[in-house]
Amino acid sequence: MNTLRQLRNFWIPCVTTIVLACASNAFAQTSYRVTDLGREEGQNAACAMSVNDEGWTEIMAWNGIPTQNINFIGAQLASGRVLIGADGFKLDLGTLGGKNSWMNWGQINDFGQIVGMSETAVPDPNGEDICSFNTHLTCRPFLWQFFQMRALPTLGGNNGQASAINNRGQIVGMAEDGTVDPSCSPGTTNNRLQLPVLWENGKVQALPTGNDPGGFAVWINDDGQAVGYTGACGAMSHAVSWENDTVTVLKGLGTGFGAIAYGNNNQGQIVGSVFASPGGGIRYGAIWQNGTRTVLDHLPTGDIASIATGINNRGQVVGSTWDSNFNWSHAFIYQDGVLTDLNTRFPKETNLHLRATMANKINERGQISGMATVLSGPDTGKVHAFLATPVNEP
Repeated sequence: MNTLRQLRNFWIPCVTTIVLACASNAFAQTSYRVTDLGREEGQNAACAMSVNDEGWTEIMAWNGIPTQNINFIGAQLASGRVLIGADGFKLDLGTLGGKNSWMNWGQINDFGQIVGMSETAVPDPNGEDICSFNTHLTCRPFLWQFFQMRALPTLGGNNGQASAINNRGQIVGMAEDGTVDPSCSPGTTNNRLQLPVLWENGKVQALPTGNDPGGFAVWINDDGQAVGYTGACGAMSHAVSWENDTVTVLKGLGTGFGAIAYGNNNQGQIVGSVFASPGGGIRYGAIWQNGTRTVLDHLPTGDIASIATGINNRGQVVGSTWDSNFNWSHAFIYQDGVLTDLNTRFPKETNLHLRATMANKINERGQISGMATVLSGPDTGKVHAFLATPVNEP
């Protein structure tokens, strides 16, 4: 708790909120207080990727390539930084020597510890570009705590990414071992073997990958159960979970279709997405529980695909959809068998500036982190990070 007190004393409350009335059969009498977390000076977009139970967020701020739609799901990065947002205050976490820092999904735990990845000032000797900023600098996993960022060890390779940290301080992600991945095609830029890993007490341990050569551990709950994917040359071939050094493959939609697990709660419920065809761009949000799989394929009109990325211990699921142009389109919450478009939570009669386009994680208080497109004013067309807090929930 000492870390928590230090952070609380440092942060200054200065947020402006918008109260949004909600009207849905699934969430009758529920309203949201939505905090616009804005964007950073010099960056044209920001997204709150995760939120802890204190309501503090891990935010990524970035510039995309000018010729691309900023909401395009495959948009290339021109620059990016990781920030922490708490009680109205935001702080850039810095880097490990390079210009940019980033996250795979990123997590901030209840003690204010944050994980992600950062460029260093050292060019990658193999020409890889793991941080994806087209700088070809080495990309290291990091842990940020006590206002300092430090690199986490790899398995002997040059690069890695830290994706999540639980309240026990266990961290998961990916690390290279330095060997060439034989499953990669000739000419592949990022061709070193990427293995799912667990960091604990400063040491790194590779997790099993079953019949696949590599993988990525994306999330971990407080019981130490991790989830992610395995596959060849970074492919999302199988959604998996890890527990007691054992890997379990989660059911997809078909052989060779592909799947990924993005999150899990302390009850063992897992969320992610399943591909609708081998190598296709269409996929649907999914929930795995006790050996069963639920597919969230009833999407808002005009959308063709979805991912489920966050779940709390009450079983509330959040995620996002995209349209036929592969642009982020709607944020949703799923509960009690009903998928609700979060855009419908904004009353039409208000002078609304934001429209939810992506929901990432949900904490035990039901707060949702995400990003939204600004519809009017000087920031029209820009993307802002937001935190939505439920009030008067039944």
